Amino acid sequence: MRITLFGATGNVGRRVIFEALSRGHEVTAVSRNPERAQGLPADIAVRRGDAANPDDVAKLSTGEDLVIAATRPAPGAEEELVAATEGLLAGLRGSDVRLLLVGGAGSLTVPGTDGLTLVETPDFPSEIRPIAIAGCAQLAACQADEQVNWSYLSPPASLEPGKRTGQYRRGGDELLTDEIGGSAISMEDFAIALLDEAERPQHHRRRFTVAY
Repeated sequence: MRITLFGATGNVGRRVIFEALSRGHEVTAVSRNPERAQGLPADIAVRRGDAANPDDVAKLSTGEDLVIAATRPAPGAEEELVAATEGLLAGLRGSDVRLLLVGGAGSLTVPGTDGLTLVETPDFPSEIRPIAIAGCAQLAACQADEQVNWSYLSPPASLEPGKRTGQYRRGGDELLTDEIGGSAISMEDFAIALLDEAERPQHHRRRFTVAY
C-alpha cells in the first residue's frame, strides 16, 4: 500500500511510520518543516507540505492508496487542527484516496454519565480543553463531508509512549474503560490499530476508538 502521512514528525506519526514499514508499505512523510524529519527511516520519501492547503494535499496524495493525518498543533494554535482537516477533505474530494485521521478523545461519550462527552465532564483538565474542543470540531468537519471516504480514530483518555503489545479493543462513540475505570493505550499499539484499519477498513465515514 502507498501511504502519505501528514504530521509525520510527531510522536504518533513517527510510530505510524515504523509500523507501516514493518508491514511492507511505502510511506511518504509530509511535514511543514522537513528539517524535523531527522531520525526517520532512510527508506521513506520526505516531502514539504501543509495539510491545510488543499493543493498540497491533492498533489501529495496523487497515486496513493491512503492518506493518514496525525497532525497536532502546538498549544495556542489549536484552530489549526480544524483548518488542516478541512484542507485534507477539500484536497481529497473527487479522488478515490481514503483518509484516516488520528482524532481526539474529547468527543467520546463517557459510560455512566447519561451521555456526557469526555470534554464535558467536570474533572476534565482545563489545560487540554482547547485541543479537546478542537478535536470535537475536527470530527464535526468530517461528519459534514459527504464525498471523502474518511475514518476517524479517537484515542482513549490516555495516549502515551509505551510498549508494543499488539493487544487492544475496539469501540464506537463511547470511551472504552477497563475494570477499574482506566482508559489508555500506548502510542505503539495505537499505531497498530491505525494500520489494521488501513489494511482492513471497517469504519467507512465513521468514528471508532481503541483502548486496552
